[in-house]
Order: sequence, then C-alpha cells, then structure tokens
Amino acid sequence: MSNMKFGVMATWRGDYTKDNMEELFKHASELGFSSIMLCAFFTEATKNHFIERTEEIKGYIEKYNVEINAIWAAWGQPCMWNFYEGQNTIGLVPPAYRDRRMQYILNASEVAQLWGVKYIVTHCGYIPENPYDPVYTSFISMMKYLCGTLKTRGQWFCLETGQETPVTLLRTIQDIGTDNVGLNLDTANIILYGKANPVDALKIVGDYVKCLHLKDGHWPTDGRFLGKEAPIGQGEVDFPAVIKGLNEHGYRGHLTIEREIQEGSERNKDILDAYKLIKGYADQYEWDPE
Repeated sequence: MSNMKFGVMATWRGDYTKDNMEELFKHASELGFSSIMLCAFFTEATKNHFIERTEEIKGYIEKYNVEINAIWAAWGQPCMWNFYEGQNTIGLVPPAYRDRRMQYILNASEVAQLWGVKYIVTHCGYIPENPYDPVYTSFISMMKYLCGTLKTRGQWFCLETGQETPVTLLRTIQDIGTDNVGLNLDTANIILYGKANPVDALKIVGDYVKCLHLKDGHWPTDGRFLGKEAPIGQGEVDFPAVIKGLNEHGYRGHLTIEREIQEGSERNKDILDAYKLIKGYADQYEWDPE
C-alpha cells in the first residue's frame, strides 16, 4: 500500500475582510486529502495581509491536519492562455512585466518562509528555445538572482511545465545553476501545449520534479489554442506510466490533484475519482515520502 501524501490544488480568494482560507483547508480535509497547493496573488498588500495572519493559518493547518505542500505564486494580468498573446503575457519571461512579477514571487517566498513552506511554484512562460536569444539570456540573469534569494531562505523555485519543451526546461535549470531549481510537473499541461508527453518528459527532467499537478487533457487541434483539460482518466495522459516513472526517478513529494473547473459537485466528483485511480497506481510501488 502506498504511504504517499495526496494533495489538492486550492485557490485563495479574498478582499481582506472576508475570504475562503479556512474553507480551503476544511474542504481538503473533508475530501480526505492531507495537503493543499495554495494558489494566491502576492502583491505587497496581500503579502502583509498574510504575514499578519500567520498564526491563524498555522491554526488551520493544525485544526484540519492539512499542510501546505507548496505555494503557487500568481502574477496577475495581463495573461492570455494561448499560443499567440500568451507569448507576450505569460509568466516571468516577457521583459515588460519581469520586475513587478519577480517581486510578487519574492513576496510569496517571504510569506512561505514564515509558514514553513519549502516550494514556490509558477509558470515562467514561453522560455526561448534559442539559448542565444537576448530574451533568454536576460531571463536567466533575473532567475539567478531570484533563485539565489530563495536559496538563502531554504526554498526551491519550481517551474511549472507547459510552455516549454523538456530539453528547454533542462537547459534552463542548468543555466540558472543555483541548485534549488526544480519542476512542478503538470501532467496535462505538457500535452495541452503540444510540447511533449509526461512519460517521455520524465526521461529528460524526471530527476528535477519536486511538485506535481496530476491532471489530464488532450492534444491541441488548433494552432492558436491549447488543448482541452479532461477529468483524470479521460485524456491522453498515461498515468500508470507516469506514476512508475516518478517512482523510478525518486519522487517523494505530494501527489497533488488539480481540476481546473473551480467549484461545485462535478469538481469534487472528478477529484475523488482521480484520487481513487491514482492511489491504485501508487499502491503498486514502495515510496519513502518526504
């Protein structure tokens, strides 16, 4: 039987007077999960807000016995999830938004340090394939500073897969070179963007996977738009082979399930169905979880 910890993706929504933070922990507990990957937008104001609530949030962790396995640091608008406008709006790659978005990641890191969270996750965007592209070289310079700062705080920066080929991800990790850069493998995104399949990607970057989004989806059928997400088991991801590959590469982090529809009984059903399916595959292997 697998003793791996299972988590679920959870998105914070609030206006500083009322929010859904406790509900995120309660919901995960009610579904039977032991952790959440918390997605939030860390402006200066939200950073200060979360810092002030540190003891309250630690109380939720204890009350519901649900830990935060990673923080997914959002960076706001503009952001277009497609193959055209996305090139110039997604993540930390577009030069026009770098300074502001890097600060959001640093804000998330500051909060994570207080909360005892080790992994900071986000999409970096369409990292250029050409290592001589000035957008790439300047991006690497910025990432050396960002990841170096996180290293002083005992944290890892994890690039979420999607917009990049596995070889580009490997080169990027090597070129940053701070020894605290890993991957959040989103098993569907790498297909939705048409870059690879997760089983083959693990052969290239499997040793760097520190976090997961277990998710399913279909290949793109249009040159402008991503493929479509699907409930786990109804898309193109070969989950038995993914779980096998993760085990072979020594993955010991949480098995976090993501379903992009945001709420309701359909989402809960899909998450619980996914849990049963993934647990069945994971139970075939011996794990030594973190």
